[in-house]
Amino acid sequence: MLSSDRHHDSPLCDRELERKHLDKAKERGALILDFGDTLDAMQGHFDPRRNMDEVRPEDAKIDYYDKIVDHAVEDYAPFAPNWLLLGKGNHETAVLKYTNHDLTTALAHGMNRSGGGVAVGGYGGWIKFRFQIHKTKQSCLNLKYFHGAGGGGPVTRGVIQTNRQSVYLPDADIVVNGHTHDAFVLPIARERLTERGIVKRDLIWFVRTPGYKNEYADGTGGYQVERWAPPKPLGCCWLHLTYEDNKSGFITSEIVADVS
Repeated sequence: MLSSDRHHDSPLCDRELERKHLDKAKERGALILDFGDTLDAMQGHFDPRRNMDEVRPEDAKIDYYDKIVDHAVEDYAPFAPNWLLLGKGNHETAVLKYTNHDLTTALAHGMNRSGGGVAVGGYGGWIKFRFQIHKTKQSCLNLKYFHGAGGGGPVTRGVIQTNRQSVYLPDADIVVNGHTHDAFVLPIARERLTERGIVKRDLIWFVRTPGYKNEYADGTGGYQVERWAPPKPLGCCWLHLTYEDNKSGFITSEIVADVS
């Protein structure tokens, strides 16, 4: 499961859809990779965007940051054994910058006390999938993640960034971005030269994960509406890895957007 931008503590988080996808991950025995802004965390004292109408009643306490972590741990505990990674987004890094409170690490520690083995990632990073095939053969797949930056673009929805990233990420097989709450799965073909001098073609997959925060609502008001931004899809993506039993030991990937 590839996800980001859950904004779990926000009243605008579609928790019903989020829970549906987490249940699906548990049923499938899937690993969960989350790439930042798991928490919204915008109602702290330092944040100029704070609005008490946008905080859940159970979190409206003097220890607000502790409460949103504790309640997220309670909700995510059933899925902790499936949860592999918690990356950091701009919402978490803003809190860390101004309050010295690492929400991502606190959330991971809480989930690990519930039986998880969650690793804390950075704002960006690499995940290497290594497959042992028979006794002597291995195959690897490299996933690069970056929480994201910028507004995504009203027309391109951030797709233009794929061409830039494909230049400086030549070793990636899959690149996952979040942040803009857009959603797409885009393959780009490229020509490669093996160590033996053989020319081949392969694909680099670009994935944009949308998240679960519905800021547009009914379109009558709010931050998303006032800045003339469109409604956004909600959901996640699923990465399916399959081994093709051939001479090269090639791992194929299928990425499916699960959005509504």
